Amino acid sequence: MNPSVGIATVTLHPAIDHSVLIRGFASGRLNRVLSEQCDPGGKGVNVASFLADLRLRVTATGLLGRENAGVFEQLFAERGITDAFVRIPGKTRVNIKILDETAAEGTEINFPGPAASADCLAALTRAIDALLPDHDCFILSGSVPAGVPAAFCPDLIRRLKVAGKRVLLDSSGDALRHGIAAGPWAIKPNLAELEELVGEPLRDEPTVIRAARALLAAGLGCVVVSMGQKGALFVTAEECLQATPAEVPVHSTVGAGDALVAGFVAGSLRGWSLTDCARLATASALGALTQPVRRLPPTPAIESLLAKVSVRPVLEPAGRWLLSVSSETKRLCVLPRVGEE
Repeated sequence: MNPSVGIATVTLHPAIDHSVLIRGFASGRLNRVLSEQCDPGGKGVNVASFLADLRLRVTATGLLGRENAGVFEQLFAERGITDAFVRIPGKTRVNIKILDETAAEGTEINFPGPAASADCLAALTRAIDALLPDHDCFILSGSVPAGVPAAFCPDLIRRLKVAGKRVLLDSSGDALRHGIAAGPWAIKPNLAELEELVGEPLRDEPTVIRAARALLAAGLGCVVVSMGQKGALFVTAEECLQATPAEVPVHSTVGAGDALVAGFVAGSLRGWSLTDCARLATASALGALTQPVRRLPPTPAIESLLAKVSVRPVLEPAGRWLLSVSSETKRLCVLPRVGEE
């Protein structure tokens, strides 16, 4: 990959993840913390960190609370990530994660964080414009805070496309729905996010592919659907591939989807085939799973994980599909073309 190629991540709603370990956690009583850890997070911040681990030149921008920016600044300095975040008044939100080694699932308490003002969004737009000359790909990740108009993300995607940039969108809910209308290069929903987007359950591989094909018909270049232990589907106009990972020891699932995005973008910008991009993306996600912190293992470990990923072409369901908007639910719905079953 040309070292002059730059990648920028855009995180409108970063967070500090404050994880506490409590054995036998229960509400309504005294709980004693065994250990704690604070990690700068937000999907775009995670993606930037993983891209840096893959030895790519990356800039992180977005909106960052001025009062507790230090933990992010330390991460950027350690990983060699260029910091182009716009500082805004107040504190970046904190997400409290209560982990209990005796329970299968933890408890999360998420704070709302500061709202985004029109002035802050204008400053962010200027910061992104300043990155256009030497950044070729922009990754818009995560949720949006209060105060961000529905048109902001689609308008930003269109501006970046006019400038000749690739845009990958990894969000959910309304942010994903509105962003798709601008026709980004790629999106990366998980299965639940895709079901919410199309307004119907996707019970098997053919229905997932059907939904992905409908999104391509709406103007996208690639749909990557992450499906947990089942791996991921990579769908373009020409190909449909499933990447299936081997089992690895799992230390943490946090950020695995963001590592998938980083690996996919890294391969794509290197001009690799979709098969090789799918393999690197899935190996990167596997690598993230094996780490107790949000980073990838060394390059030799990633290379060994590539051999543990199976990539196969998928026989697609018959028929061609379109997106429509339900007049009742206002959600996107997948419909067959007239005359097709």
